[in-house]
Amino acid sequence: MIEFNDALKKVLDHAQDYGKETVSLDESQGRVLAENIIADRDFPPFDRSTKDGIAIQFDAIKSQGQTFGVSGMAQAGTPQILLENSSNCTEVMTGAIVPKNADTVIMYEHTSREGDIFTVNKPIKKGQNIHYQASDINQGEVLLQSGVSITSAEIGILASVGKAQVVVKKLPKIAVISTGNELVNVEEIPLPFQIRKSNSHSLYALLETEHIAADIHHLVDEPTAIQKALEHLIKTYDVLLLSGGVSMGKFDFLPEAFAALGVEKAFHKVLQRPGKPFWFGKHLKHKTILFSFPGNPVSTFVNYHLYFKAWLNKTLGREAPQFAVLLTESFTNETDLTLFLGAKIDMKEGRLMAEVLSSSGSGDLVGLSKVDGFVSIPPKESLQKEAKAMFIPTRNLWQ
Repeated sequence: MIEFNDALKKVLDHAQDYGKETVSLDESQGRVLAENIIADRDFPPFDRSTKDGIAIQFDAIKSQGQTFGVSGMAQAGTPQILLENSSNCTEVMTGAIVPKNADTVIMYEHTSREGDIFTVNKPIKKGQNIHYQASDINQGEVLLQSGVSITSAEIGILASVGKAQVVVKKLPKIAVISTGNELVNVEEIPLPFQIRKSNSHSLYALLETEHIAADIHHLVDEPTAIQKALEHLIKTYDVLLLSGGVSMGKFDFLPEAFAALGVEKAFHKVLQRPGKPFWFGKHLKHKTILFSFPGNPVSTFVNYHLYFKAWLNKTLGREAPQFAVLLTESFTNETDLTLFLGAKIDMKEGRLMAEVLSSSGSGDLVGLSKVDGFVSIPPKESLQKEAKAMFIPTRNLWQ
């Protein structure tokens, strides 16, 4: 049995590189960019009017109240027009190219008009209301670095440089596997000694948030059948996420099956609660990574976020979503285990406060819906009220 930090390090040491793939722009949100994005033109690509109004040559202004006759109109999406006479102006719309020979834009609200004559009613500054060419980015500059997570903001940038197809980091092919004769399908009515499958659906949903479409499988508690099924799954998938079958029960056959199939064990059992019986390893020939979680719902849920999510983040080159919070109450851990306690987060006076919620244990599936994540309490440690503790979020806290 190893300590939590050692277990996490071993998991992270097994981070993989699954290469790259090209997806459409509309499918790229939530993926990790695997190429540098270069500006294919200046941003903005021309001197752009930021207001609806009139464009003039500033040096033609002699006094407030000066008048200008209209000699044309510049509309967004049309070629640049020419201001031929500095005593005139051109009307210009927001987003249009500033007319040639003009260098200042006056918004309509600062003028008055009679027929084709505009009168300037406010003091103006040379160059006002113009977004100058290349003032944001020069052609050839890097707009996005490889490795960034693509959000709606990045989508807009990709679209602006014509990236209809985007190179992203390839995601692992994953199978979610439940074990146990006591499990029945969700749509079935369980007998008194049975329960409906929940872990596999929770894991499937968690993977969907990572844009991974996993396949779901189930293994019955029979050694030969388990080994045969695992042999096929190991050859087929990059990662197996299993729940159940790794504790000390008479029907926990997975560790023996792993050994028989040539899976190299990195560790089995961690000094933590919940999730102590966690098994982790790798098949050396097929390079398949195996995360075998305990069957209790909370144990599976916690270990997914502690280990698999951390492994996936490192595999994709992303930052791990972990940060410090302040405890609303003091807490003492008298055990030699690292404890992960479900907590609710609240912002109070600019500080992130974590209220530890009571739980009925590793089977408290309903309790998971009430927490924002888990506070980590190291072994043999006492944390006072408002002490800092590491927090592992399990939901988006900022929605």
